Amino acid sequence: MTRIVLVVFAVVTVSTGVLAQEGRRGAPPPPPALNPGASQADVDKALLAAPANLRGQATVVKWKPGDWTYDTLRKGTNRLVCFDKSGLPGQLPFSIECTSIANLDRVTQNMKSEAEPDRAKRQAALDAAEKDGTRAKPEFGSVWYHLMGKDEASARPHSTVAVPGATTQSMGLPDNPKMGGVWIMNAGTSTAHLMIPGY
Repeated sequence: MTRIVLVVFAVVTVSTGVLAQEGRRGAPPPPPALNPGASQADVDKALLAAPANLRGQATVVKWKPGDWTYDTLRKGTNRLVCFDKSGLPGQLPFSIECTSIANLDRVTQNMKSEAEPDRAKRQAALDAAEKDGTRAKPEFGSVWYHLMGKDEASARPHSTVAVPGATTQSMGLPDNPKMGGVWIMNAGTSTAHLMIPGY
C-alpha cells in the first residue's frame, strides 16, 4: 500500500510542481517546431489526451498501419509521447493515447496485436509473448492517458499507471475492484496496471 501511495503521490507532486514552476517562470516555452511535412491539425488532435502541463513539450508520432512503424511529427522536450489511433485496425473510431516515450516498444506490440481481428488468436499471441519473455515491458510507474469513444464528442478520458509484475503481495493492493479503491488489473504480468476509480 505504501508503494502505491508513493507512486500516486509522485505523479500528483510532479504535475503540481511543473505547474508551480511554470507560474514562477512566467509564460511556458513555445512548443517545438513541427517536422517537415507534419500537419498542425494532426499534432493538435494527438495532444487531446495529454495533461495540459505536459502538452506543450510532448513528442507526437503518427503510426503507419502497414508495418506499425511511425513518423515523428514533432520532437518534444519532455518524456511524454502522444499519438492518434483513431480508426486504425482494432481501434475505436476515436482513440487518442499518450504515455512515456520509454513505452513505444510496448505500444508497437499492442498495435500489432490489436490489429488481429480474431480475439482468441490475439490473446494466444500475447500470452505466448508473456510466457517466453518477448512481451515488451512498460516503464514502471508510467501513466497511460487515453481519450476514446465513437467520436470526439462522446470520447471519455481514462488513465492507468503501469506497474509490470506487481501483485497484491508486492504492492499491498487488491487485484480486483471489489473494495472500491485503487486496484491492480492483470496482477503478476507485464500488463499489470493500477486502475484508479474516476480516472
